[in-house]
Amino acid sequence: MSSAASLIGVSSETDVGAFDYGEALSKSLLYFEAQRSGRLPYNQRVTWRDHSGLTDGLEQGVDLVGGYHDAGDHVKFGLPMAFTVTMLPWSVIEYGDSLASTGELSHALEAIKWGTDYFIKAHTSPNVLWAEVGDGDTDRYCWQRPEDMTTSRRAFKIDENNPGSDLARETAAAMAAASIVFRTTNPHYSHLLLHHAQQLFEFGDKYRGKYDESLRVVKSYYASVSGYMDELLWGATWLSRATDNDHYISYVVDMAHQLGGLSWAMSEFSWDVKFAGVQLLASMCHEGTVTPDEMIVFAKSQIDYILGTNPMKTSYLVGYGPKYPTRVHHRGASIASDKEYKGFIGCTQGYDYWYGRSEPNSNRGLHV
Repeated sequence: MSSAASLIGVSSETDVGAFDYGEALSKSLLYFEAQRSGRLPYNQRVTWRDHSGLTDGLEQGVDLVGGYHDAGDHVKFGLPMAFTVTMLPWSVIEYGDSLASTGELSHALEAIKWGTDYFIKAHTSPNVLWAEVGDGDTDRYCWQRPEDMTTSRRAFKIDENNPGSDLARETAAAMAAASIVFRTTNPHYSHLLLHHAQQLFEFGDKYRGKYDESLRVVKSYYASVSGYMDELLWGATWLSRATDNDHYISYVVDMAHQLGGLSWAMSEFSWDVKFAGVQLLASMCHEGTVTPDEMIVFAKSQIDYILGTNPMKTSYLVGYGPKYPTRVHHRGASIASDKEYKGFIGCTQGYDYWYGRSEPNSNRGLHV
């Protein structure tokens, strides 16, 4: 689930003071609640959202209610969503104590489970994974709240005849990583996640292919430019951590050169390219990691840049600091809540009455 959005305007104040990382963390996790699709829970904190996508999958005879909308749109794209859900439990694994001390651990766990609950639904049999709900072209034609959607909610899947090793293995990585997080607090759920992860691991390896070649509808939005070889290793690496089964680490070691894990010069780590993550996980000591001062300084510089130490002196986290984007490309946040504006908003009505409004969006926690 990409959180990027088009920058349209910023708040007016310009001072950049000391940064409150706890506040930034809290707002970042809040953003996931704004992106929820499905029937929202009683403890939903983003109150301008309501239930949406309650018939997702109905046309195909499968329950695909839930998951996350992508960016400022309403499509549910499997690959970036799975990568996002992989990164969330990784954060909890590495920094769970810090999250707990700030009171945000429960919110992080809720964000993870909202994603993995959906993946369980989407993995309807060992070799079938529903990859997308909605169509990017028709979705972008309309500007509506997710609660008013009139666009296509057709679902698309990968299977034995339409393989998608990249998507299958990324989803396996997400579920394997999440199984570690829930191992103590919810062992039954952890075991269920691991079961799905292992099936998806085998599916992605046995039936190889790029998911965007099987599903042309995704090619204009989240094309798998790097291919699926990085995800083959990425999924195996996470299953190795989740199970301590030598089979998975042997897979990584034996296949690393053949699949390109040793030859790529890494310039990015993203929803598309995972080799850097594989290399990092494979190099980590089980007894703990060393964090030289240089690494801490670099990490701090990246966060500080996002929060305002940049040429524009602007926070790129909506709602954080004195100056931040106030009008972002986000359908749900740009239109008054259905609790405030009861009228139905048609496909193009949003462009007429809401798209160009001057009031700030309420989507705090969104990163642009």
